Amino acid sequence: MRRIGASPRARGSVSGQNCPDIFELSDGSFAVIGTDATAKLDAELPPDASRGNYERIVIVTRETLVRAKADIPDS
Repeated sequence: MRRIGASPRARGSVSGQNCPDIFELSDGSFAVIGTDATAKLDAELPPDASRGNYERIVIVTRETLVRAKADIPDS
């Protein structure tokens, strides 16, 4: 597993803990730490989107994703 983008501390977190984060797993999948917004956003999904009972809608800050962009492979 490797971090994608800047660490929480590098993004300005004083404690470096409890902040959104993105990781690339050894199988090429991505794991995201973010705020669970499933209850709030589930009804807002467009008609062509769905979520399994085992899946959650997670919010990460724009800065987290933008700073991870350079580390996300094109393929």
